[in-house]
Amino acid sequence: MLEREEYIEQAYFFRALNERMRQNMATQDLLVALRDEVLSTTKLTMALDFLASELKLSGGFAPAMARLAHYFTPFQTFVIGEAESEQGRFDFRVALEILERDARYRAEGASPQGMFLFQFESLCRNRLGYDRGLEAISRDPLFDAAWSEWILTVRRQVGLVDFADLIYVRSQHYVNQRRRQQLDLDGPEKPVLFGEKEGKIALANRQKDPLWLFAALERHLNYPTVPKPRPVDEAKNLLPGIIRRLERVESRLKLLEEEQKGGIDLARFYQPPAGP
Repeated sequence: MLEREEYIEQAYFFRALNERMRQNMATQDLLVALRDEVLSTTKLTMALDFLASELKLSGGFAPAMARLAHYFTPFQTFVIGEAESEQGRFDFRVALEILERDARYRAEGASPQGMFLFQFESLCRNRLGYDRGLEAISRDPLFDAAWSEWILTVRRQVGLVDFADLIYVRSQHYVNQRRRQQLDLDGPEKPVLFGEKEGKIALANRQKDPLWLFAALERHLNYPTVPKPRPVDEAKNLLPGIIRRLERVESRLKLLEEEQKGGIDLARFYQPPAGP
């Protein structure tokens, strides 16, 4: 885990990069400018120098972030890699917004429960790969060995077992209910990862849409919210095509008007022969 000031500067960097990219500024120029803005006492300045140099060579952030595994988490690298993938349709700006909220939550003192649910919901909402995504989440330095083992279990069972059940059976609420029933009096076999409230909310959302579960946890436990994927504005792509079609229709109408008035002057369509 990094110092708190590192996460504060990371959140500022991701937010500023997202905002200024919408102004059609060159990414390399943005990195140079933001490098001067962040605190020089943080390691982010050195990371930005490395990102800028690697961007010139590879044209992307993900390979450079993977080489800075001691600074950027595997989840951060995975999200940027998915946004830069040519096969995917994951918006790079949404990826930056996810990383901004991730870093801000770490600066505020992230809990393993809130961080996992935020990262897992990011995979769900943006349809990112569960296999590589959960493997990257399991290697986050915030999670201890018990958490990493459980995340890899979720990786194997997601889609087969209800996600709410996976949370409920590893919660304190489940343990308390078993004790009331005079079961498991010696204690749970595996470490408890979620608290009483998470267990109650998971139990109430069994066999329901997982997004409802995430929304309830965010409302009651103040966990960070995941940015929603933005719908594609098809009007921006349709407008240039419509304009071109209208121009062709206008030219055809002019030709028809000329033909009705007495014929089309074809001379203007020919160029005089070039001189010797």
